[in-house]
Amino acid sequence: MTARMQAPRTTPTSLKILTVVVALAYAASGISPYDRTTWLLESTPVLVLMPILWWTRASFPLTPLLYAGIGVQLVGLLVGAAYTFPRVPLGEWLREAFDLSRNPYDRLGHVVQGIVPALAARELLVRRTPMREGALLAFLTACIVMTFSASYELVEGLVAITIGTIAFF
Repeated sequence: MTARMQAPRTTPTSLKILTVVVALAYAASGISPYDRTTWLLESTPVLVLMPILWWTRASFPLTPLLYAGIGVQLVGLLVGAAYTFPRVPLGEWLREAFDLSRNPYDRLGHVVQGIVPALAARELLVRRTPMREGALLAFLTACIVMTFSASYELVEGLVAITIGTIAFF
């Protein structure tokens, strides 16, 4: 049996670095986004998540790896918000380099959208429940990630329908 995973001794430096990087990315992405409404909608999760991370920093500090993953996810989200996902230059470069039919940036975002919540869910389960390594931990982690991602997509779709950016058939 493995020992219970302990909370990191100190993570304020990781959270401070994350905050600076995300704040700079947020500012840069908002300077002249392709579509202001899309930018507002796509950048909102940053404004929700960052205060939660600061609020929980003492009671549930995350590992530096998870803070870094969250940083990658949020910066990627802000880049997509600034250009809109189908127009991100990195995706265009990948499309041309690999002779793809469309810009794959949103697909890369979905991969990160799976990995980062999986790290967070696993950390939460290992640190706050008696659960340890094994099939049940992996299964529940996957269930949490799928639930989170599906919920996010549903909310995103409902917002798009509500503001009229897409039609519901």
